[in-house]
Amino acid sequence: MSEDSFLSLNALTLAYGKSVAVDNLNLSIKKGELIAFLGPSGCGKSTTMRAIAGLMRPMSGTITLDGTDITRVAANRRQVGLVFQSYALFPHLSVFENVAFGLRLKRLEAGKLKQQVEEGLATVGLTEFVDRKPAELSGGQQQRVALARSLVMNPKLLLLDEPLSNLDARLRLEMRTELQRVQRETGLTMIFVTHDQGEAMSLADQIVVMNGGLIEQIGTPEDIYNRPTTRFVADFVGFENIFAVKNGQLATEQGLATLGDPIEGHPSGLAWRPGMVKMGEGQFEGEIIGSSFAGGTREYLLRSELGPINAEVDATQTIYQPGQRVNFDLPVARAAILQQVD
Repeated sequence: MSEDSFLSLNALTLAYGKSVAVDNLNLSIKKGELIAFLGPSGCGKSTTMRAIAGLMRPMSGTITLDGTDITRVAANRRQVGLVFQSYALFPHLSVFENVAFGLRLKRLEAGKLKQQVEEGLATVGLTEFVDRKPAELSGGQQQRVALARSLVMNPKLLLLDEPLSNLDARLRLEMRTELQRVQRETGLTMIFVTHDQGEAMSLADQIVVMNGGLIEQIGTPEDIYNRPTTRFVADFVGFENIFAVKNGQLATEQGLATLGDPIEGHPSGLAWRPGMVKMGEGQFEGEIIGSSFAGGTREYLLRSELGPINAEVDATQTIYQPGQRVNFDLPVARAAILQQVD
C-alpha cells in the first residue's frame, strides 16, 4: 500500500459460490478522489463495491480504509456510506425522517440530530422539502435525499451504485453537477459504479475500467478516452477500427498491410475512431456498403482489403453513395497505441 493511499484493495478475490467474480484485484485510491468503476454488466464492478461496503466477504485479500484493515469489519461499523440505485427511501417517512433514520439508530441527541439533518439537506439543496414524502419528489430530488441520508452519517467513503441510471437525460445532467459540487465542497472520497462511459468521463477524477473481474486500465478520463491501452478499452470507448500489429504492419483479414507512415516502437495494436479515418484520399480503397446521417456528421461503413472500416466525416463534405468505391487512409499519427490486443 502506498503512503498516500486512503483505500487499498490488496489481492482481492471475490466469488459467488465456486464462481470467481473478481480475481486478485489490486487498487489504491487517494483521499478526496472521485472514482468511477466502469464496465459492462458482469465485469465485477458492483461486486467489488459490495465487498468494500461489507455486503460480501472476500475469498482472499484485504480491504484497508484510512490505515485500518476493514476486511472482516461489519458493514455498519466501516464508516462507509452506500447510495443504492433504487434510492431505498422509506415511502411513509418524510424527507427529514428519511435523512434522520441512521442517526436515530445511533441514538443521537435530538438537538444535534436536527442540526445534522438540516445541514445535510442544505448541502444537497433540499431545505424546503423537509416535510414531503418521497412520492411527492422528482427522481432527482429523491436521489438527493438518499445522498443526504448517507452524508449525515459522516462516512469516510461514499459508494454510489449506478447513481444516475433511473433519471432522464436532463436530470442526469443536473445530478452530475450536483455530485461534483457536493464532492468538491465536502472533500469526501467517492466511488460510483456505472456502465455509462459518458457519465464516468464527465464525473470522475480517475476511471477504473473493468472486464471479466479484472482491471483493464486505470487513468484519467482523458487517458481512457484518448489513450486506451487494450483492445477491450479501445472498443468500449468508441475505437471501432482496431488492428493487431505484427512486424511493423497491420494484421488484417487478408494478411499483413503496410501503412503509409512507419509504426514507431513495438505496439501490439493500433486503433482508430471513425472520425480518425481520412476519407477521399489514401493508399487503401473500399466500397461504401452503408451510410447514415448523424446531424453534424455522416457515418460510413466500408468493405475493404483491411476488413470492415467505420468512418465518420463532416456532413458538409462530399456525400458518398452505397456501392461507390472510395480511397481512404489510416494515419498512424491519429491512432491509439495498444499494449494488448488479445
